[in-house]
Amino acid sequence: MNPELGSLLVVDDVEANRDLLTRRLQRQGYEVAVAINGRAALEMIKQQPFDLVLCDIMMPEMDGYQVLEHLKADPGLRHIPVIMISALDDMESVVRCIELGAEDYLFKPFNPTLLKARIGACLEKKRLRDQEQAYLKQIQIEQEKSERLLLSILPKPVAEQLKQDQQTIAESFTAATVLFADIVDFTKLASARSPIETVSLLNEIFSTFDHLAEKHELEKIKTIGDAYMVVGGIPTPRADHAEAGADMALDMQDAIAKFNQQTGESIAMRIGISTGPVVAGVIGTKKFIYDLWGDTVNTASRMESQGISGHIQVTESTYACLKQTFQFEPRGAIDIKGKGEMVTYLLKGRL
Repeated sequence: MNPELGSLLVVDDVEANRDLLTRRLQRQGYEVAVAINGRAALEMIKQQPFDLVLCDIMMPEMDGYQVLEHLKADPGLRHIPVIMISALDDMESVVRCIELGAEDYLFKPFNPTLLKARIGACLEKKRLRDQEQAYLKQIQIEQEKSERLLLSILPKPVAEQLKQDQQTIAESFTAATVLFADIVDFTKLASARSPIETVSLLNEIFSTFDHLAEKHELEKIKTIGDAYMVVGGIPTPRADHAEAGADMALDMQDAIAKFNQQTGESIAMRIGISTGPVVAGVIGTKKFIYDLWGDTVNTASRMESQGISGHIQVTESTYACLKQTFQFEPRGAIDIKGKGEMVTYLLKGRL
């Protein structure tokens, strides 16, 4: 027997019929199993794979029609081709079997040459169907990979717009909260490490921040060197964007403290937050990114760069959104590059 030719299941309640058909099929090189009735056949089919079922119609307990109905009703088994073999020489039986999903129909006593040809045709169809399904599954896997890659670069709503060939993707948001975080004295920190060690360090820290962004349902925009940028309220507007940004900033401080405790490092961060209108969109046609523009973005960057090591500095607009639920320390009026004198606050925690 040659298993590559196919594994067949013969279903017949008459022993002489089973033996006759089994011997002929085995001589042709097929691997053959037998079932003495319909119920036994279904149990065997569930336990091991078959390439083709040859099923008698007239059987006690469960006839061939019922076997066929059960197979075609099961999504995991409906792909198995079934050839019905019966002494019922009437068109009604043929039509009923075809309607129930049978691949073919043979009358008893069957012609061995015709049987061989029809089995070969059924197995070839199944082989082509299996090949097609394998190709479709591979295509689906590749599409899912591409989708995951796209969503790692762009927010889902923006990715959907891009897939619809929208030429310009840009939108104004009246209220959003932008957060910048930066490692203090990173140049000095990096000079004491190899490039691989430096990248590994950043990856560990920023991966933790990525989890926090996901936890607080914020949108990571990008990393620039040792700087990390995240925003709340876009691309899907939300009323609590400032609160979510503040919670993430506090969690980032906790994460850095735990990292230092576990590694013996003494890394400190500056974090800046600003709340206000922004414009968001995709720029470029190659290696595109989703980015933000506007005064709120620039101010958040200044809150970070002119902040205090180990602290979270926020603008007056962010303070106004959060003063009822968070604790702040006034920093007072400071000179902000490109903005002039601004009143800022240091976020300390929740009330």
